[in-house]
Amino acid sequence: MEATDKVFAGPVPQIYERLLVPLIFRPYAEDLAARVAAAQPSRILELAAGTGALTRAMAARLDGVSIVATDLNQPMLDLAATQLQGDGRVTWRQADALDLPFADEEFDVAACQFGVMFFPDKPKSHGEVRRVLRPGGRYLFNVWDSVAENDFTAVLLDALAEAFPADPPRFIERTPHGYHDIGTIELDLMAGGFARPAIERVVKRSRADSAIDVATGFCQGTPIRGEIEARGAPGLAAVTDAVAKALERRFGSGPIEGNIAAFVVSAEPA
Repeated sequence: MEATDKVFAGPVPQIYERLLVPLIFRPYAEDLAARVAAAQPSRILELAAGTGALTRAMAARLDGVSIVATDLNQPMLDLAATQLQGDGRVTWRQADALDLPFADEEFDVAACQFGVMFFPDKPKSHGEVRRVLRPGGRYLFNVWDSVAENDFTAVLLDALAEAFPADPPRFIERTPHGYHDIGTIELDLMAGGFARPAIERVVKRSRADSAIDVATGFCQGTPIRGEIEARGAPGLAAVTDAVAKALERRFGSGPIEGNIAAFVVSAEPA
């Protein structure tokens, strides 16, 4: 992972929230929130909360709970907090998943929506989650399946390779879609003090009003933006347009939809 893979700042959080959350994150936030609710927790730790898609889904399902929503990126948390203003159940806190600023056995459930892939030392982060979970607690998180199993991102990568044949941006393949080997996930969790986890593959449909919305979300609402801008010509606007045209060739004009696939992981302390 490169340092820029974790940079969600400037205009990125707003574009991410407006275009990518409804496109790919909200469907899995609802799924994960239902699993969290089934555990009947009273105190929840959320890691890598981003702009709060999972936070909002959990708050909508659970009464009488305390949610501590954390993220390494303060700009993402700032935007998330505006979406749940006045909800006293939620505390927003900047935190590093490799060094959680919480006491041992403080939470009933830990949840993470598409964030584990960004943690540079995954066994260490799992160990930190294990430390702050109470006996009998549960760690629930999801990770993306491979690029090939996610229709929009597959087209996106092909278009980026065409725009930059000598050095295509690899953020999507390297990080968001870089932690989908089930055996590796199991070993990392067990190294962090968990029993062998239950892992379920969940496929959903992703829908957008237009190809340009999808292209803008990925090219301008993620760290891909920095990769494109660092490469210079043809420039961010031109590359976004090229990705949109590639999506239209594959999925048609007007509203488009495609498959998205992820793994949902449930782990309990060993």
